[in-house]
Amino acid sequence: MRAVLTTFRVLEEVAHTQPIGVGELARSLNLPKSTVQRALRTLWTAGWICPDGAEVTRWVLTGRALQVGQLAIGDLSVRDAAAPVMHELRRESGETAHLMVRDGDHAVLIERIETAHPVRAVLPLGSRVPLHGSSNGKAILSTLPPERVHEILGDELERHTGSTIVDWDEFLAELHEVRRRGYAVNVGEWRTDIAAVAAPIFDHSGAAVASVSISAPSGRMPEEARARFGAMVAEAARRISATLGHRGAIDPV
Repeated sequence: MRAVLTTFRVLEEVAHTQPIGVGELARSLNLPKSTVQRALRTLWTAGWICPDGAEVTRWVLTGRALQVGQLAIGDLSVRDAAAPVMHELRRESGETAHLMVRDGDHAVLIERIETAHPVRAVLPLGSRVPLHGSSNGKAILSTLPPERVHEILGDELERHTGSTIVDWDEFLAELHEVRRRGYAVNVGEWRTDIAAVAAPIFDHSGAAVASVSISAPSGRMPEEARARFGAMVAEAARRISATLGHRGAIDPV
């Protein structure tokens, strides 16, 4: 598995920096030259890359790689990319997984994989939740500069419950913490009985196009569970983003 992942890392690096040589690849990926050379030969044999000129010293993508990429991106929606990962997320957490996109100053639910628990956080498809009062919204906002966040939300942050953050300095500090931690947390900030964690999903351009979350009644998501579920949604978002073409690190297994 490690060799396969290394080969994909080499392919991604060639795609983003072509034409490129073995030494540059080895330094960029922090890999031995011999390892990079084996990966390059494998990719050349499979038809994904070829030498840039007569000398086998620098490498570029072939038309095959470009054609497959165009086919993949052309028909792939965020929902398509997220659905299988959300099913896994629901199985691992036992709770409901939500997929949301931004619409103005709200997040809109576009996909939901329900928990088997009889007591659950029920949110119909198409529901709109405030960005500043939801984990999904905060996950998306955390990827934007403060001035853009102000522009989207306006001067005043509306209070929905006693836990809603309505002070701008406190809210911007919260978004900074989301970026540091890798996921957003909401405990009763929109509905007092609901807790959730969420992470942003990025497309091939690096823009946050959606967020994925785990939601549950507050009693089933204490602090320890929020940390565990947060790590789950961060990994789920990374995998969905990679499917959409976002360039991120591939961790060896």
